[in-house]
Amino acid sequence: MKKLLYILSISLFFSYHNQAQVNKNQQAIIDAEPIVIPLKEGKARAYFASGCFWCVEAVYESVKGVEESISGYAGGHSENPTYEASNTGRTGHAEAVEIIYDPKVVSFSTLVDVYFGSQNPTQVNGQGPDRGSQYRSIIFYQNDAQKKIIEEKKAALSKELDAPIAAEVYPFQKFWVGESYHQNYERRNPNNGYIRNVSIPRLNKFKAKLPELLKKDEKH
Repeated sequence: MKKLLYILSISLFFSYHNQAQVNKNQQAIIDAEPIVIPLKEGKARAYFASGCFWCVEAVYESVKGVEESISGYAGGHSENPTYEASNTGRTGHAEAVEIIYDPKVVSFSTLVDVYFGSQNPTQVNGQGPDRGSQYRSIIFYQNDAQKKIIEEKKAALSKELDAPIAAEVYPFQKFWVGESYHQNYERRNPNNGYIRNVSIPRLNKFKAKLPELLKKDEKH
């Protein structure tokens, strides 16, 4: 019995120590200075996490001015995250998307509207059936102007809904591109059960809510 209690106490000690280290690493990321991604061929980049990246990728690719949406990982403290590692919740990363867009056509402010308009903004650590820190909502900013836009919209939405908004606000540090089989997953796998029952309904709900933001070929 004493031996069992000793083993349990040692296990709890290391568990507490490891979690404390994870929290410390995450706090360092939150406190860091944002990294600015310069325009490339006139295109800008923005980064969002909002549940399953299959869903978020499809939502943003329906928006006019968005050239491409790439699935990957951001917001964590580990190097070279993978799908399997991020799903443990121990890397600090969330499933995220990199949005490549034309700022002459769609503004960062509008992309934030898309973000809040395509999810349940009050759900903590997940969206719909997807639960866990790897599915939490995060908006990443690259400068003070973007941070102000995010915080003002978040505060206004909280007031409108009379509820706290779950989205975390992080300075952008790095985006890790996800595995190739995750890219354009919804488009390539329309008959997948998750896509049919979760992703497509979420996309259609967004289209009905903000039709004025859609590309012409998406308005049907």
